Amino acid sequence: MPVITCIEDLRQIYQRRAPRMFYDYAESGSWTEQTFRENTTDFAKIRLRQRVAVDMLNRSTRSTMIGEEVAMPVALAPVGLTGMQHADGEILAARAAEAFGVPFTLSTMSICSIEDVAAHTTKPFWFQLYVMKDQDFVSRTLARAKAAGVSALVLTLDLQILGQRHRDLKNGLSAPPKLTLPTMMNLATKWRWGMGMLGTKRRFFGNIVGHAKGVADASSLSSWTAEQFDPQLDWSKVARLKEEWGGKLILKGILDAEDARMAAEVGADAIIVSNHGGRQLDGALSSIRVLPSILDAVGDRVEVHLDGGIRSGQDVLKAVAMGARGTYIGRAFVYGLGALGQAGVTRALEVIHRELDISMALCGERDVHDLGRHNLLVPKDFEGEWH
Repeated sequence: MPVITCIEDLRQIYQRRAPRMFYDYAESGSWTEQTFRENTTDFAKIRLRQRVAVDMLNRSTRSTMIGEEVAMPVALAPVGLTGMQHADGEILAARAAEAFGVPFTLSTMSICSIEDVAAHTTKPFWFQLYVMKDQDFVSRTLARAKAAGVSALVLTLDLQILGQRHRDLKNGLSAPPKLTLPTMMNLATKWRWGMGMLGTKRRFFGNIVGHAKGVADASSLSSWTAEQFDPQLDWSKVARLKEEWGGKLILKGILDAEDARMAAEVGADAIIVSNHGGRQLDGALSSIRVLPSILDAVGDRVEVHLDGGIRSGQDVLKAVAMGARGTYIGRAFVYGLGALGQAGVTRALEVIHRELDISMALCGERDVHDLGRHNLLVPKDFEGEWH
C-alpha cells in the first residue's frame, strides 16, 4: 500500500483508478457548486484552541450515536452507486466499517442489495430510504430492511426533485456505464476497475432491479427511477413511515431551524444537518454554518448529527465541539474505496481517527465527550446575518 497520510492522498489515487463518470459523480455538486465548495471551506474558518501542560494519557474517542456504541462519532454516509466506484463496493465498505466499529449506511440507490450486505456482515447496519411514488415498493423495501436486521432507518428528505448536476449529464452517468466512444476510451485506461467489475455479478441497482414492479433490467430501470421520487413527501408521510418502520428513525437533509423543530415533533431519534453534499439546492448554506441555529432550535429533544464537508479528523472535532453528537463521511470513504477497496476505506477511517485523537489531545482534551465551544475559535460573523 502506498504511504497514505491524509484523505487527499486517497482522493488522488481514486481519481487515477476510477472511471471519469463515477469520479465526477462523487466529486461534484449541483449548478455552480458553491454549496459543495463551502461545505469544506467553511470548516477552515473555524480555528482550534491549543492548550498545553495537560495530562494527555488514556484518551478516548468512543461515543454513541442513537444509542449505538461507536469507536468515534463518525458514520459512513449513504452514497448511491458505491458499487460502481469499486466492485462490490457497499459490501467492502460495510465490512470495513464493522471492523472499525462505526456505522455503515446503505443507500436505496446502492449496487449491492440489502440482502447482499446483510449476508457479508455480522452486525446490524443502517439503511437510507428514498420515498418513491410506488408505496408498495416502499413498504416491501422496509420489510426487507427489517428482515435483514437493519438497526436504523435514515429517511432522506431533500431529494423529492433531483438537483441538476452538470457533470453527470455531460458524462451520461448510468449503472453500468453506457458504452459510448468517450466512455470506452476512458474505461480502457482503468484496467483495475474493469477487472474487478468483470469478477462480480453486481452491476445494477440491487435494491430496485427485481424488486420494483416492471423493473427487470437496466433498460426499464432508468425510466422507473426518473419518475419515482415522490414530490408529495410531507411531514404527514414522514409520520406514517415512522409508524410503519417501528424502529429508530434518522431524518436526513435538515438545513433549517423550523424543519428541525418539525423533525423533533414527529419523533425522530436523530436528525442529520445536511445539504446532500451540495448536490441539491446550490446556494444553500454549508452544513457546519447552520449547525448552531439548528442546535438552538431543538436543544436536547433530538440527537443532532452533521453531514457534509468532512475530510479530516479535525473537521470531526470541530463539528462535535460545535455540538453535533455524530458526523458522517461520504466522499472521504468513497475516495478510499475507489483507491484501494476495503483496505482504502479502513485507511480513511484510520486517518480520520488519528487526526481526531491527536488534535483532541493538543486541544487539551482526553475524552471526545468533553469537547465543546471552549475548544474552538469561531469568527463572530460565522453564522452570518441574513435578511
